[in-house]
Amino acid sequence: MKLSAVDLSPVPENGTATEAYANTVEAAKQAERLGYSRFWVAEHHGMGDTLAGTTPEVLLGHLAAETDSIRLGSGAVLLNHYSPFKVAEQFGALDGLAPGRIDAGLGRANGSPAVDRALGTDRRVRNPDEDHAEKIEAVVSHLYDDFPSEHPYSDIEIPRSGGDPPAPWVLGSSTSSAAIAAELGLPFCFAAFIRPQFATHAFEEYRENFRPAELPGGVDEPKGMVAVNAVCAPTDDEAARLRAVAEASYKRMERGVVGTTPSVSEAIDELGGVPDPTPATLDDDEWPRAISGSPDTLAGLLQQLADRVGVDEVMIQHVVADHEDAIKSHELIAEGI
Repeated sequence: MKLSAVDLSPVPENGTATEAYANTVEAAKQAERLGYSRFWVAEHHGMGDTLAGTTPEVLLGHLAAETDSIRLGSGAVLLNHYSPFKVAEQFGALDGLAPGRIDAGLGRANGSPAVDRALGTDRRVRNPDEDHAEKIEAVVSHLYDDFPSEHPYSDIEIPRSGGDPPAPWVLGSSTSSAAIAAELGLPFCFAAFIRPQFATHAFEEYRENFRPAELPGGVDEPKGMVAVNAVCAPTDDEAARLRAVAEASYKRMERGVVGTTPSVSEAIDELGGVPDPTPATLDDDEWPRAISGSPDTLAGLLQQLADRVGVDEVMIQHVVADHEDAIKSHELIAEGI
């Protein structure tokens, strides 16, 4: 099983974006040393005091200079906010900085009404699936210079390395995103830490409706990856204690408090105790929003979930209060696989 990681650039308590980005760089360099396949960074808006990951296209340029071989990408660029041409230019420039190792992870999400207005985004799209599919296709056509000669964009050029262009991925947490990936013949990554209950259905939708790619950068058969919230520690009990942060954060989001990360002790207080360790074997219909365990336990859990949706690559996402715990978790996960 392949391992990858996605980083949200959380701002440390009483810290700054500068510290958050330094931690992301450290995590990327560590992932490269440990043999992770790819390292992606996220896009969240309007929460800059807690999440500094707002502009993956900027942060990836810095990571390109700090790494040598690991694939780098966006998890995801929120395409509903932007022009496909501008996104393609950004990823073409990244390809020039890190030839042949850029992933263009393309997704969509609305923020608060104020954030969407600030981004100039129209929330009232008549057919959001059609609009999103068209935008993804346009990004790919720009990246691969694939517009037909009569198309008005056929003479527009973007920067490129001369090697393999950025690899497009469709990212999502719903069956509709899976259907778009299937229709376009593109790789699909499902965010199981958002809607784990839809993971199996999304991959079924993807495989049942997959069409071999006519777009460049596509694939001839389904290619998937699942992103899982997971934290690792030397023992199952220690890992469950760290998982309390994710569990408490989810409870806060249910109450409308978004983007905050409690300390371990605050999380345990809010939950009324330490969560039970994740069982080593999950029931067939059980997919927790966050899992935890020792290296051996977590390796088994990740394999179970990967097998359930038929993929051979898992992307690790976590909500961890302390950067050192996060770094140690990535190390222990790699040891267990």
